[in-house]
Amino acid sequence: MFPHERSLVKQLEGKPFALIGVNSDKDKGKLKEQSEAAGITWRSFWNGLDGTGGPISKEWNVRGWPTLYVLDAKGVIRYKYLGSPGGKVLNGNITTLLKEAGVEVELTEESEGGSE
Repeated sequence: MFPHERSLVKQLEGKPFALIGVNSDKDKGKLKEQSEAAGITWRSFWNGLDGTGGPISKEWNVRGWPTLYVLDAKGVIRYKYLGSPGGKVLNGNITTLLKEAGVEVELTEESEGGSE
């Protein structure tokens, strides 16, 4: 998924869009190295020593990885996916929600990449 996420962050720079990650790796030091190597430039929170059983996943009722939430401009969860729905679906969700917020965007094919 990282190529698609990197592309979204780049294409939507300056737009009302934020990508936030939660990582369940138990080794925080190794996580930082892996994030840098993967080119993750967006905010990514650590779920703690309990990994997938950490506080963030408990609070958000995450039962599988990855779980994706797409929120609108008011902070309302509009879409939730267990596993990646694919770039085209995410691009469509994001385009729809930005349009509702008064922002027209056209995401390129580059951002429709598959998962890693």
